[in-house]
Amino acid sequence: MASIFNKNKNKLKKEGKDTVISSSDLLNETEVQTDEEIMTELSVHPQWNLSSEQNYVYRFLNNELEPLKPNQISLAGIELRFENNEATAIAFVRNSLNKDITFQEVSLLLLDENKETIARHSFDMSLLGELPARSSRPWMFVFPADTVSKTEFSTKDWTIAFELKTKHRLDLAESWEKGLPEAERKNLENYVDKIDPPRAGEMNFLGLQAKTTEQGDLHVTILIRNGHDKNVKIEKLPLEIIDASQEVVAKGGFSLDDLEIKANTSKPWTFIFPASMVLKEDMDLSTWSAQPVQ
Repeated sequence: MASIFNKNKNKLKKEGKDTVISSSDLLNETEVQTDEEIMTELSVHPQWNLSSEQNYVYRFLNNELEPLKPNQISLAGIELRFENNEATAIAFVRNSLNKDITFQEVSLLLLDENKETIARHSFDMSLLGELPARSSRPWMFVFPADTVSKTEFSTKDWTIAFELKTKHRLDLAESWEKGLPEAERKNLENYVDKIDPPRAGEMNFLGLQAKTTEQGDLHVTILIRNGHDKNVKIEKLPLEIIDASQEVVAKGGFSLDDLEIKANTSKPWTFIFPASMVLKEDMDLSTWSAQPVQ
């Protein structure tokens, strides 16, 4: 794949598109809003040793960029390569604020010309250093092989974009949507809003309600919590219940027909352990927990 640095200088053109995000949404930084159009000056990282040709290319491409509005952070795609199952994107990181800014860890999406996801990965953008006011800094983003979900894509008209973390929320299956009274739904939504969300990339189970029946069955309702940034399907789930005395009081396997837990959501689900799966009759359910069987 020919690099832009090898192209005729009369045909230089960046190969990706631009994305823009509010500095308030990304960095909680806001200045007075005006109608000013802001051109960003090229800023090369102090540790980047560019050849005169590379410096010329970046300066030329930067001068061709569209102006920004106040309070904007932008990613402007320059070049995209796919080698050794990794996707490498070079883009300008642009700052229209009148102050220097720094970044922490951010999640970035790499999208093809149809806005379909090529890759998603978290980057430590503190390595970018301090980005001066009204400046534009070229940077290389390498999406490792295990973050690439699409291996065939055009290297034209792609975009790289900041992915803001959405608030963890309640998600109900259709049967629950139809059968759950509105007051109980509100209570569940408030509960999910109030408790700490799962850590990024974590799946866990939080007990909501447990009761035994006269027949000796155990009914438990659990929040299945997905901290991943992608949907997770559960086909089979081996599950055990632990009571207040830290004893396993019920254990069994459940077929869930590809129950889908959407990204960054919690879904309630009820599991019925028949008496044959109950291991302890005089269980103490004053506090209890559920976990997959290891």
